[in-house]
Amino acid sequence: MLVKLLSGDKPRSLALTLILLAILVALALAPFLFPGVRSLETAARICIFIVLVASYDLLLGYTGIVSFAHTMFFGLGAYGVALASIHMGRGYDALLTGTVLGALAAALLALVIAMFSLRVRAIFFAMITLAVASAVAVLVSQMSGLTGGEDGLNYMIPRELTPAFRLGELFGVRINGKVLNYYLVFFASLGLFLLMLRVVNSPFGRVLKAIRENDFRAESIGYNVVWYRTIATCLSAATAAVAGSLFAIWLRYVGPDTTLSFEIMLDILLMVVIGGMGTMYGAVIGATIFVLAQNYLQTLMGAASEATGGVPLLPQLLDPDRWLLWLGILFILSVYFFPTGIVGRLRAGR
Repeated sequence: MLVKLLSGDKPRSLALTLILLAILVALALAPFLFPGVRSLETAARICIFIVLVASYDLLLGYTGIVSFAHTMFFGLGAYGVALASIHMGRGYDALLTGTVLGALAAALLALVIAMFSLRVRAIFFAMITLAVASAVAVLVSQMSGLTGGEDGLNYMIPRELTPAFRLGELFGVRINGKVLNYYLVFFASLGLFLLMLRVVNSPFGRVLKAIRENDFRAESIGYNVVWYRTIATCLSAATAAVAGSLFAIWLRYVGPDTTLSFEIMLDILLMVVIGGMGTMYGAVIGATIFVLAQNYLQTLMGAASEATGGVPLLPQLLDPDRWLLWLGILFILSVYFFPTGIVGRLRAGR
């Protein structure tokens, strides 16, 4: 039953299986195991970025397409929910309408980009997506009347998904709308991840892998390479948009810096490389490690700096303001010791 749920894609490594189970349990029970606003915020971001990174890996890892427009699709989904909530009110119909329209807009935009640029070589496609994403980010920043410009948009969501809604206590933890909101994000992210697993392990996914390995040979045996790449691009964009919608529902704020910035695109690339390209489980590992580092590395460095106060140089090196330096060092070490990503290394050493 479990193997069928995973579409036959077993972890194929005891260590990887245990890590994935630990992450699943930790995320499923996050409100009870790690009570607190910050920990719940971290867990929700991990769930959302797992879906976002998995959708990007469908392009990069499984199809061999390098795109720099993924945050644009992520932003379309987020702004879809924000605009629908502002104009339709704080109802579930607004959330559903915004999510659907955002996903459709992302898929249509991806279709247009793919039709005009997927026939060119990979580097040119990457440059085209970068140009389009930059143009959309500037457009969103300039259209302040519609998008709120640089200030972004604040909006209302159903009261049942906000901290003001309280249900009581369970195992000593206060159950409020924020916890319900978290489980909405968790189960939606889990469903989307299982859907992505189904896609990459289907006949369609196997064709994508063949195209990645040798597109000329795949076309010579009868597969329309451009058509398959176009469908993969649209599917990836729509999934990224739904992840953006979940982010908007969770955050109740949307702005260019939170959804459209190029820094998020770089973070996605780092997560894919750390976890391992061409494997959906790499998205789980990469997103978990990176988001935890973003949220807690600075705190850990502050504690380490205080603990080593009497040692020359160490307090300065471990200063919390230098956390990005150490994050970069950790990334370099992960690439050096895990050239195929953490998942690839664990599977090779089974």
